[in-house]
Amino acid sequence: MRQPIVDGQFYEADPKKLLKQIESCFKSSGLPSSKRSKKMFGCICPHAGYAFSGNCAAYSYKEIGESFIPDVYVLLGLSHNGFDSCISIEDWETPLGAVKADSSLGNEISKLTKIPIDEIPHQNEHSIEVQLPFLQFVNKGIDFKILPMIISPDIDAKKFAADIKKAVSKKNVIFIASSDFTHYGPNYGYLPFVSDIKENMYKLDSSAIDFIKNLDSKGFLEYVDSKEITICGYYPIYALIEIAKVFGYKKAELLKYYTSGDIVDDYSNSVGYASILIK
Repeated sequence: MRQPIVDGQFYEADPKKLLKQIESCFKSSGLPSSKRSKKMFGCICPHAGYAFSGNCAAYSYKEIGESFIPDVYVLLGLSHNGFDSCISIEDWETPLGAVKADSSLGNEISKLTKIPIDEIPHQNEHSIEVQLPFLQFVNKGIDFKILPMIISPDIDAKKFAADIKKAVSKKNVIFIASSDFTHYGPNYGYLPFVSDIKENMYKLDSSAIDFIKNLDSKGFLEYVDSKEITICGYYPIYALIEIAKVFGYKKAELLKYYTSGDIVDDYSNSVGYASILIK
């Protein structure tokens, strides 16, 4: 069982307080309705502390909570510690209880993609963990399964996408790519501008999001490289775009964007957050 590492930091450790915290994140988006009649393919969702990115994440989870219950949620995270791609087949624990992993699918994908099953890189990585209490909140009382994967630039995303399609051909799946957007300021070693920071951050991320909205994986990757833009989960995003394309999707929709600077009214060190839907 993979134990939580950022409870009490990124989100409340006490279950009752955590439920209240998550519910408060839906103030802008509204809580999911009880009807689960929508169909969605996937989304891009932030992974910062709930006080900062929770309101943005809620826009994605409202859609998830109003969509069909899939056989598995495939979570594409990143390694902030620089580990290569790997798959977790352990169950994951949060303050709200255990979440079951689809180990059989994990083993099948590992065989197809040659991505190893390795629990160690997941132990101190928060990009997937932060998604799970939200998933539990919108699936209250429902047994669901996850497949957590760290996706790094060591893999060929196009081949990965084709292999994923083959592996999940008989399953209903919702994909969640975990990423924050531009990390600006001296704390992140990224200062491409020193004035009009809010406007320039919005512009920088908006251009990246435009490529995502058009599922232009090549343009997105070239933009990230040319601007040296600090989108931490750019490769999970890139992989998700490739997966969406092999399934025949053409467009994505921006649900919400803002920065941490908008929350604290200080942009000297600021991070962008976006919820983006593919349906």
